[in-house]
Amino acid sequence: MATMKQVAERAGVSTTTVSHVINNTRVVSEDVRKRVLAIIAETRYIPSAVARSLKNDRTHTIGMMVPNNSNPYFAELIQGIEDAAFKVGYNIILCNAYDDPKKQAAYLRVLMEKRIDGLILVASGSDDELASLLGDLHVPMVVVDRELPGVEADFIEADHETGGYLATRHLLDMGHRDIACVSGPINLPPSRDRVVGYLRALKEAGLKFRLDYLVRSDFTSAGGFAAFSQLLALKKPPTAIFASNDLMAIGGICAASQAGVAVPRQLSVVGYDDIALASYSTPPLTTVAQPKYRMGQLITQVLIDRIMVGDVPLRREMLQSELKQRQSTAPL
Repeated sequence: MATMKQVAERAGVSTTTVSHVINNTRVVSEDVRKRVLAIIAETRYIPSAVARSLKNDRTHTIGMMVPNNSNPYFAELIQGIEDAAFKVGYNIILCNAYDDPKKQAAYLRVLMEKRIDGLILVASGSDDELASLLGDLHVPMVVVDRELPGVEADFIEADHETGGYLATRHLLDMGHRDIACVSGPINLPPSRDRVVGYLRALKEAGLKFRLDYLVRSDFTSAGGFAAFSQLLALKKPPTAIFASNDLMAIGGICAASQAGVAVPRQLSVVGYDDIALASYSTPPLTTVAQPKYRMGQLITQVLIDRIMVGDVPLRREMLQSELKQRQSTAPL
């Protein structure tokens, strides 16, 4: 691979001139500019991003932290973020915390060393070390879905309470009254908000909440399988279950099949997120669709605006979700 010095020698100019052509930091004659650019193309010289960042104080790199990218929800959110970032010349460094706040803190140090221009954070929970590091970061930041106490940043979320309400309201409209909820971890705001929506719909329908109909798990298929198995083993099992994400719902449908319970004839199931797999489960999953791609694009737009403009009022945006009815729900 060619070096800047080799490019300069072939063009008959100094390395400083080559640097000015690459970084647009000084006026260079059109003839010299064309000659340098032609040799860069011919030798396939790749300028050092680190060196350029030292001159421009920009790396055109965004750091992104997600709890667990094995969840297809995050993969689809990331696609919207990457597409929007690519259009404006920004790259993404993705860090996967695997739902561990300590890993978040370790990866945050790595991103600080990479001199990122901005950070997108979907938190896996919080601890004192993480809060302290975020306070010292001093780069534009967008926090997604899970607000962190004491952290000043733009905040983008979906309306999870309304989503939980829509899911439960759909089951009520189908005639179900014994409706259970499989929730995500209690320490995550989206989990809590979806349960609040579930409870609001029950109260609105004049139904009493049953404690044994609320089971908490993690946002995985295995977690859904275990939670559904617990609910279906009750003396009076539910006729419908709202699962707080699609992975749990799909794992739960598998548990129902193993227990000899037919979906939707004997058990109606609603998921949450509308991941691509939801359309291809057996049966296709009724779910609350989050605007993942649109949310990803908005997150990037807000962050780039913050990087470019700087000191403007913090933004808070809430996007709405909608129910997608498929074949996993049926009238009682």
